[in-house]
Amino acid sequence: MKHAIDVGLFGELADPRVAARLAARAEERGWDGFFVWDHIAYRAPVRAVADPWVTLAAVACATSRVRIGALVTPLSRRRVHKVARETATLDLLSSGRLIFGAGLGSARNNELEPFGEVTDPRERARLLDQGLDALARYWAGEFEPVPVQRPRPPVWVAGEWPNRRPVRRALRWDGLFTIGLPGPGALAELAAEIRQARPDGGPFDLITELPPDTDLGLWQRAGLTWAVTFLGLQPTEAGVRAVIDTGPG
Repeated sequence: MKHAIDVGLFGELADPRVAARLAARAEERGWDGFFVWDHIAYRAPVRAVADPWVTLAAVACATSRVRIGALVTPLSRRRVHKVARETATLDLLSSGRLIFGAGLGSARNNELEPFGEVTDPRERARLLDQGLDALARYWAGEFEPVPVQRPRPPVWVAGEWPNRRPVRRALRWDGLFTIGLPGPGALAELAAEIRQARPDGGPFDLITELPPDTDLGLWQRAGLTWAVTFLGLQPTEAGVRAVIDTGPG
């Protein structure tokens, strides 16, 4: 099982230099990944929000080993051709360390309707599937340069428990980023379903966010491959650094 830090780019962390310093420290302390949130705006009390792709470029330059990415990008509110350029460029900049997280996004975060974005969940789901297929084509060579990782960067699809539609979507890609799991038993249930749906046993990640100091033993036995440490809605540089310094696991 691998271990990652996952931070909202809010408040103090809306400065890309802060996120880059924290990512470098996470790498020094033995963490496997450093992920950020992808938001245009967010609900109160959050006001300051940084762009994830500019921040991840800074993170890529400050690190050499950790996997990086945004968890998660709602493709329905993004121009997919621009995301293709951004992600291919970031994969090159990071020497092939990008993981692409994708999902529907949430209407409760004040970043859809106020900006004229699609709010209907079914339409957002359609746009997500269409966008992922388009990204794969761009990465495969419709755009150049192509990403370092071949045939493409790994794609993790987000889904809220107990909804199974995102699980079926994720099975077409490389991992399921599960949100709102009630405990390891629910993860074990999903892992069993995925094994049944993927009899070839090929690589497939199961990822979830957990608070600091979680006992990960039961989660690992349930099938978790990435434990992503969640730092809350008001992260501070000192608070994130303190969690990083405890080390992974």
